[in-house]
Amino acid sequence: MQRRAFGTGLILSTIGRSPLIPTPVFRSVSLFAALYLFWLLLSGYFTAFLLSAGAGCALAVVWFSRRMDVIDAEGHPIHLGVRAWTYWPWLALEIAKSAWAVTRIILDPRLPISPTLVRFNPGQRSDLGLVVHANSITLTPGTLTIEAGPYEFLVHGLTREGAQGCVESEMDRRVTAFEGGRAA
Repeated sequence: MQRRAFGTGLILSTIGRSPLIPTPVFRSVSLFAALYLFWLLLSGYFTAFLLSAGAGCALAVVWFSRRMDVIDAEGHPIHLGVRAWTYWPWLALEIAKSAWAVTRIILDPRLPISPTLVRFNPGQRSDLGLVVHANSITLTPGTLTIEAGPYEFLVHGLTREGAQGCVESEMDRRVTAFEGGRAA
């Protein structure tokens, strides 16, 4: 059962986990707002001409995007908004911790590496979740996603511990929660 929320461009759904499903109009408006805000941040000048030029450019990009039919859940994933603000800081911390560990390995005179390949099944089922998980592994120093499929990842690790750390990991659980799954 669905009903339209008055004046918001959202469809309220009583079926499924998410009560709010953004419509194409809402996605277009949010894309315009994001582009215009980005324009303002980069410009730094607030004259009437530049404000109107920024609005015109953002409007043109939204119009082109609508014509190319790329404003969807994959092209503009606003449905991940709040979850992204909890996942990105955690990922940044993991990247910093891994960078420190790789630095210690490189600076060690014995160079204690043990390159390892590991295969495992990711917990994500959506394309977006699989891509986020594979890219998160690759962004983390010392690990590299070589193959990413819907039912199996092949990951190279600088050390055996680093490679094994990808199997049934905290990252897998957090990406599953990020994409909207049940794991946390």
